Amino acid sequence: MPPREGTYGLLAEFDTPSDLVRAAQAARRDGWRRMDCYTPYPVEEAAEAIGFHRNKVPLVTLIGGLMGLAAMFSLETWISVLAYPLNIAGRPTYSWPAFVVPAYEWTILWAGLSAAFGMLALNGLPALYHPLFNAPNFRKGASQDKFFLCLEALDPKFDLIETRAYLATLEPVSVVEVEY
Repeated sequence: MPPREGTYGLLAEFDTPSDLVRAAQAARRDGWRRMDCYTPYPVEEAAEAIGFHRNKVPLVTLIGGLMGLAAMFSLETWISVLAYPLNIAGRPTYSWPAFVVPAYEWTILWAGLSAAFGMLALNGLPALYHPLFNAPNFRKGASQDKFFLCLEALDPKFDLIETRAYLATLEPVSVVEVEY
């Protein structure tokens, strides 16, 4: 049965991080793939339990650094060889050792900017709204002392009644339907 129109998912609340990790491991083992954990502080075991292992920020940083290197090296080559060639003491116009320091600086600059903006883009930030903000127990406890597991309605296994019954077997404090 497809999810109801306007349903984001079901949110289960737990009191301890160990209960959350246990529930997330069980959900992953039982075939759930569209889920997320929300905690007031980082819980590494929760990230492992939901299968979150891929991080693309290092790749974005590498690509940004290589683009900075190529951009500055190309700019210096174009300026020295094509646009404004100068004969200074009989030296060649294409003198690549002189290009190394500025190209290195641009590599660092572009890598840093790519890391910062890439991280924001990959995290979907700035996000001024999320459907979980509609859940009253999430607003009260997500940043203080509660731990949440959300099974999203986009998961192929999601059925509102069956998912609620499944979450009840994980012994949460409460289960709330999250509307868009």
